[in-house]
Amino acid sequence: MSITVHHLNNSRSQRILWLLEELGLEYQIKRYQRDPETMLAPASLREVHPLGKSPVITDGELTLAESGAIVEYLVERYGNGRLAPATGTPERLRYTYWLHYAEGSAMPPLVMQLIFNQIDQKTPFFLRPIAKAITGNVKQTYIEPQIAQNLDYMEAELEKNTWFVGNEFTAADIQLSFPLEAAAAYSKLETTDNSRPQLKAFLERIHARSAYQRALERGGAYNFR
Repeated sequence: MSITVHHLNNSRSQRILWLLEELGLEYQIKRYQRDPETMLAPASLREVHPLGKSPVITDGELTLAESGAIVEYLVERYGNGRLAPATGTPERLRYTYWLHYAEGSAMPPLVMQLIFNQIDQKTPFFLRPIAKAITGNVKQTYIEPQIAQNLDYMEAELEKNTWFVGNEFTAADIQLSFPLEAAAAYSKLETTDNSRPQLKAFLERIHARSAYQRALERGGAYNFR
């Protein structure tokens, strides 16, 4: 085993570090920094994987990208039954669903929100009123309702159990951490009201985990702004 995480600052690769800490695995970190203007990954990441995005891991001769695929690989290869329900159970199907839901449904409207906010900020001053009128309409009629719908859905699911798959913590909770932390950073989980207490409690629980804190120590500062 010779796992290396190609770790881009403030990215999805942080949860891969967290997973590795939860599994108690040895790993190395190769660090990459975003361009401060574009916030894109450096070209050097394309030397590891053609898309040049993070996370990417190498494990011996294997190079693997995509958060969900990496999570499944690490849990199946090194988990020894930890952090995933048994194969063939209803809980395993639920686990698989949440692994895919995190990136397939929860993240796209949050990414769109980030992009549209960047358009507002980077549009030349004299064109800003026009740009804001266009982006504001899209955000109000599509993006923000989609974000709210997903957050309400996850809130309702956590009313049933402590964690997303049930009452046991799994790697699906690690996968879902990124969209929820992004939502909190984009002020979609307000601290001034109590409209989504289950999601706020979920974030508090994961932040209190020792493996999460060790991953932060190794990965460095982590924020979405």
